Amino acid sequence: MRARLLHWALILLLPAIHAADVSAEYGLNMPRGVTDVSHSVYDLHMTIFWICVAIGVVVFGVMFYSIFKHRKSKGAVAAQFHESTTVEVLWTIVPVIILVAMAWPATKTLIEMYDTADSEVDIKVTGYQWKWRYEYLGTGVDFFSNLSTPKDEIYNAKEKNENYLLEVDNELVVPINKKIRFLITANDVIHSWWVPDFAVKKDAIPGFINESWTRINEPGIYRGQCTELCGKDHGFMPIVVRAVEEDEYQSWIIAKQEEAKAEAALAKLTFTLEEQMVRGEEVYNTNCAACHQANGAGIPPAFPALKASAIALGPVDKHIEVVVNGVAGSAMQAYGGQLSDVDMAAVITYERNAWGNDTGDNVSAKDIVEFKKK
Repeated sequence: MRARLLHWALILLLPAIHAADVSAEYGLNMPRGVTDVSHSVYDLHMTIFWICVAIGVVVFGVMFYSIFKHRKSKGAVAAQFHESTTVEVLWTIVPVIILVAMAWPATKTLIEMYDTADSEVDIKVTGYQWKWRYEYLGTGVDFFSNLSTPKDEIYNAKEKNENYLLEVDNELVVPINKKIRFLITANDVIHSWWVPDFAVKKDAIPGFINESWTRINEPGIYRGQCTELCGKDHGFMPIVVRAVEEDEYQSWIIAKQEEAKAEAALAKLTFTLEEQMVRGEEVYNTNCAACHQANGAGIPPAFPALKASAIALGPVDKHIEVVVNGVAGSAMQAYGGQLSDVDMAAVITYERNAWGNDTGDNVSAKDIVEFKKK
């Protein structure tokens, strides 16, 4: 008998043991974070939580006690009254006192969260389908951040890594112990910029600029996502922030500025078709493959094929126009403000020569510049 009880006890405990092994997979609470504001938000959350627990214990405790103590089997007779001034006063005053006690710390935390004055670093964050653009105001540093999770992981051809769908090609680098103001907007549809460890979550709305701020206490890499259902690839729009010491941040800013100068210098060079194809494929896979597919077949009718298409095989100027200005009323974005002239020339060259298109056209950055002047 004892052996059977032990057997069934082990069977019942197995799920609990397994859950303990994989507990890291489940988040039962919000993170405490790495900023003073995130600590305040967490403490407020826990305070309200325990107040609600106490209210629940008192209310259900009284209810179950009354049910048990005054049950009919013990001869209890229901009271015959319709109203009680004392009870009405109590159930009005007590909730008011509770709400005031909850509103005080909540208001204090909200005021702290909305105080964006006296910032030391200003970053404009713009949401695009499906990437983020970061502009460090006053520095000339401006870049896009795209998902960098390998396609093989997304399509289950390879095992998914620890940071699946939470890795990017260009991290947002910021200094610690500095007040950083974010100016958040969008280029196309509504997005939402969210980093849990900072307690920052703001909607990015076309035509509007929302403000938020943070001051990070600890160096590290912090991850977030777009939390607005912004389209087909909504889940492929991660945020990665790397917080570093001030010296490292300044070195990074200088390196980015030099990188921008080098990119501008590339526009004056001439590249072979082979060089254009290599660069163009990389640009295409990062910016175009989500809609038009890696093989150029597209997903008709929403995302037309580029393989053997009228655009890829037609006049070069028309192809440039579509990439630079987009197509009104469709999902085709205008990449004139997103890609450099060098990258646009490379990706157009790639599209005109990949998947058997083989036009032999080699579009240069100069061609893009000339088109923009028209």
